[in-house]
Amino acid sequence: MNSELLYNDAVGLLKDLIATPSFSKDEAKAADIIEQFLVSKNIRPNRLLNNVWASNKYFDALKPTILLNSHHDTVMPNPQYHNNPFEAIVEGGKLFGLGSNDAGGCLVSLISAFLFFYNKKGLKYNIIITATAEEEISGANGIEKLLADNDFVSFNKVPGCFAIVGEPTLTNLAIAEKGLLVLDCIATGKAGHAAREEGENSIYKAMEDIKWFQTYQFPKISETLGLVKMSVTSINTQNKAHNVVPAVCSFVVDIRVTDEYKQEEIIEIIKQHVQSEIQPRGIRLQSSKIDINHPVVVAGIRLGKQTYGSPTTSDAALIPVPVLKCGPGDSARSHSADEFIYLEEIKEGINFYISLLEQIV
Repeated sequence: MNSELLYNDAVGLLKDLIATPSFSKDEAKAADIIEQFLVSKNIRPNRLLNNVWASNKYFDALKPTILLNSHHDTVMPNPQYHNNPFEAIVEGGKLFGLGSNDAGGCLVSLISAFLFFYNKKGLKYNIIITATAEEEISGANGIEKLLADNDFVSFNKVPGCFAIVGEPTLTNLAIAEKGLLVLDCIATGKAGHAAREEGENSIYKAMEDIKWFQTYQFPKISETLGLVKMSVTSINTQNKAHNVVPAVCSFVVDIRVTDEYKQEEIIEIIKQHVQSEIQPRGIRLQSSKIDINHPVVVAGIRLGKQTYGSPTTSDAALIPVPVLKCGPGDSARSHSADEFIYLEEIKEGINFYISLLEQIV
């Protein structure tokens, strides 16, 4: 397929997606656009809720599969936006708009690579494209829902399957990413009048634990991801009056977990050191890692790309096969005001994905 046509179609699709609000849990119209785009290319897409997927024309259940995945949901616009976040503006070689960088550029580039291989016979691998929902909120109705569905083709039924998750990495190779563990913590004291020596101040109890979260370092250091990072991100009491010693103080801890620890281990260590009650919001988003000698990583290195460990969490955490996270755009622009991607990055992203896959399939 002509590379210029692939590029023009990709930019046109991305402009349509930018013009269509697609907040997490409300992505139906964006899913419609992706579905219609694939139909216009004589491809029969499948859909589960707001997840759209398709397989290559000559899919063979006896072959391993490469899963190409990116998401089409977005966060709410940054309040400091100057442009209309839903207007695709081209200026100075940049395409502005909400979701242009995270992760629209990656998604349309992966779709273009899928189109390039769609009609080819004799591939060593099947190729599936998935445009999924709820990634920004790590929701249950995105890639996780799709992978659990009986109608999803026999992905991961044959040894050798792997995935490429499209996220903005400047097309460098994120061979590992930190998992995400969020804790709701509750420090309990005893209410009393602030004017008298009454009660047990739950804020002071919480402060002791917060200090531990601030200073503790987990001893095992990951070769690719470094240290586990813990951040207290909010604190609250139910007090409405200034003269009441608070009986309960709650706070939230954001923990970025490396491949050296399972989240269950992290929780047990924390419980040994703090007095607050610990309530994990879930342990689904484990750290992920792909071997540096995996064929897709080796192929990327041959293209001159650098490997690194990513501190941010993506759908890679939910995919049960080796995952390489890579794509056009820059993570530093994600969720920023007047988000943009360079048009040249989209062109390079398409060529990068195709060149990467050509070495393997």
